Amino acid sequence: MIDFFGEPEAGSPRPFSAATRAAGLIFVSGHSAPHDPANGIHRGETPADEVRNALGRISEILAEAGSGLDRVVQMTMLITDPSDYAACNAEYVKHFPGGLPARHTARFGVPTEARVAFSCVALAG
Repeated sequence: MIDFFGEPEAGSPRPFSAATRAAGLIFVSGHSAPHDPANGIHRGETPADEVRNALGRISEILAEAGSGLDRVVQMTMLITDPSDYAACNAEYVKHFPGGLPARHTARFGVPTEARVAFSCVALAG
């Protein structure tokens, strides 16, 4: 059985669920920091701000699916500018005090102004 979290509305330009749960694992789609200027929500001014805010969003999705950052076994970090790598890492490690999950980092480009995004696989429960 597969459980879906944050399924898109019909006709959404984002044809994916925020996360799925199957076989004791949570699979979280790629997410950048929330950005909704009309409601006063901004990604952040620095790469570190964006990492903190993006991981905050990932944490919310994991909680909804019955997990948390402390249960992440694999993380993918996507960055747009390799010169942000050190700043992103400096903030990233603060969110995993119990141990760092396996990680893949790649450069990405999407039709947004996000500097960093994350996807992950975590243990459910």
